[in-house]
Amino acid sequence: MYLLKIKGTAKIPDYVQMRDDNFTLIAYFRADRPEKAIAKAGLSDKEEYLLKIIAEIPFGKVQKIEL
Repeated sequence: MYLLKIKGTAKIPDYVQMRDDNFTLIAYFRADRPEKAIAKAGLSDKEEYLLKIIAEIPFGKVQKIEL
């Protein structure tokens, strides 16, 4: 799975994209409210791990993660 954190502008908030190994979009959500989207994607059991990674990754970089 891949994560991509996108920097917003003054009116548009920061977003995170979750993509699978084929780079198909799994989830797209605001970086400041990821809990609901993580649960909707069926990854509630890995929520703590994902929240930590989302907070640490830089904007504009694709981060490959193993779940």
